[in-house]
Amino acid sequence: MFSKACQYAIRAITLLAMEGRKGRRMALVEIAERTGTPRAFTAKVLQQLVRAGLLDSVKGPGGGFDLPPQKARQVTLSMVVKAIDNDDVYRGCGMGLPQCNARKPCPLHEQFQHVRENLRIMLESTNLHDLSMDLERGVTFLK
Repeated sequence: MFSKACQYAIRAITLLAMEGRKGRRMALVEIAERTGTPRAFTAKVLQQLVRAGLLDSVKGPGGGFDLPPQKARQVTLSMVVKAIDNDDVYRGCGMGLPQCNARKPCPLHEQFQHVRENLRIMLESTNLHDLSMDLERGVTFLK
């Protein structure tokens, strides 16, 4: 449902939300290692998140990426998805047809419309702070 880039972004920013509660800034190498994502690809998605204003970045020695707790409470998964994949996840056809719409629906159109709406609600109501809490407790995993 999400692009690889979006999946990697969600993993990375969730880790950063958890580490942000400890006041930690993280280097790209550690983020890629702990999320099981390719370093170059991770760098690209992290920069997209910085440009979208969802993450903070500091260059130079001691630099890296961080997500302060107050910001993690404000950033929702829908904001991350929009920064990486735009809003295509809310508009795409369940069968991948380029011309699927209400006038010319695919066989899954009606059912998939409900799936997309439920997905939108979940993404808009889930912030990174809450998402990272289970990660910190060891209930969920990133790789």
